[in-house]
Amino acid sequence: MPSPLLWPDPVRASATTPFQAAPDSLDPTDWNAVRAMGHRMVDDMVDMLTGLREAPVWQPMPAEARQALRGGDLPTGPGDLDAVYREFQALVQPYGSGNIHPRFMGWVQGGGNPVGMLAELLAAATNPNLGGRDHAPIEVERQVIRWAAQMLGFPMDASGVLVTGASMANLIAVLVARAHALGTGVRRSGLHGRPLVAYTSLETHNCVARAMDMAGLGSDALRLIGLDAQHRMDMGALQAALAQDRAAGLQPFLVVGSAGTVDTGAVDDLTALAALARAQGLWFHVDAAYGALAMLSPAQRPLVQGLSEADSVAFDFHKWAQVPYDAGCVVVRDAALHAATFASQPAYLQRSVRGLAGNQPWPTDFGPDLSRGFRALKVWMTLKTYGTDKLGQVVAHNCSLAQQLARLVDAQPQLERLAPVTLNVVCFRVLAQGVDLDALNADIVADVQESGVAVPSTTRIRGVLAIRVALVNHRTRLTDVEMLLAAVLSTARERLASG
Repeated sequence: MPSPLLWPDPVRASATTPFQAAPDSLDPTDWNAVRAMGHRMVDDMVDMLTGLREAPVWQPMPAEARQALRGGDLPTGPGDLDAVYREFQALVQPYGSGNIHPRFMGWVQGGGNPVGMLAELLAAATNPNLGGRDHAPIEVERQVIRWAAQMLGFPMDASGVLVTGASMANLIAVLVARAHALGTGVRRSGLHGRPLVAYTSLETHNCVARAMDMAGLGSDALRLIGLDAQHRMDMGALQAALAQDRAAGLQPFLVVGSAGTVDTGAVDDLTALAALARAQGLWFHVDAAYGALAMLSPAQRPLVQGLSEADSVAFDFHKWAQVPYDAGCVVVRDAALHAATFASQPAYLQRSVRGLAGNQPWPTDFGPDLSRGFRALKVWMTLKTYGTDKLGQVVAHNCSLAQQLARLVDAQPQLERLAPVTLNVVCFRVLAQGVDLDALNADIVADVQESGVAVPSTTRIRGVLAIRVALVNHRTRLTDVEMLLAAVLSTARERLASG
């Protein structure tokens, strides 16, 4: 069991010339000082990634480190870059959430990749604003959107935009669906009490309810439909809810399917949902935050059949595509409606046929953000460097590990699996007589996290607290899964023995 130590910290020579800003700008008086510090930082980060397995997955921040970041006044004078970097190494780097580590299995978060890390440096150095105008970074994002459409089986003229994550992508989709139901005049006149209602499963991510709230529809207008034995949205219950709402004078407008739920990794029957939505004139959106990347794996692709029939899809490149945070995406089949939901042209954003103000439509026409960073570059470089076949292999490997973990759980009399394993999520609990099982399993998870060995998490499956293991990281191996399970069992024995 690794002890809670700091990350490996090789001693490197500081820049021979300290960083000092020029009197008339923020650029240095000596660029070689920046070059030397940059080389040192890259070397240190590569050493960190190389030594991940020997480091704890997670460790709590000591009180003194937390206080150092909470105290202190606003810096008004110049500081020393070398000292600032050493503060980062001491106060920040050792105390991250650990999602880059191969034994981080608690939440559906990708592990990043070294190519994406370097892409972030290039994006920050060139520092473009991808809200719009005529420059090459816009074309990079457009190519990424075309690749996303191709991956999903959407037409090549589908629209899309990169956003912070699937939460924002789902909000965009809800707003497009609202415009589809009420017309784009809703942007000016509002809802005027029109009773729109939407439908999704009990296991859909909470960001869909938040999107309904932020769209002015209210989270109560989202019907949470029960589940079948495979934890998919129950089609009979959905049809009954639709009929009941129509009879009550309400206006159904949206069905949200899930491709990889957060609790169990379940995938709704997307083909059946698409057919129902078409028959009833509803917008069909899929929250495929991580499940969309299953399209890249021949073994998992049949599980997300029907994704290509959706009207819109939200997903994250920063999950199974392993792009560094953040890199979400929404793709919409009807590009004209998508643009009509968001586009506006005040005088200071007037488009032109020639010059830098050309190249319309701009990315800001497809979402709420005008100031947008160059997150497309890390996606573009990751896809071009590794290729989708390699990323599909990561998906297949994670899903294979989940099946192996399920078999290991099933073979242990002290463990009970609580849900089917569809993709990459395994939910189980430790069994014991005469104790509060929810409290026991919650304590086991916290103990394992604090040990630094691994990070599982908890959720509730049909009212029962479960240990949840989500396998997303490209670095995770079978030995890592075995270490996590061994840590759970040994911690359970220790807790039960202590009474």
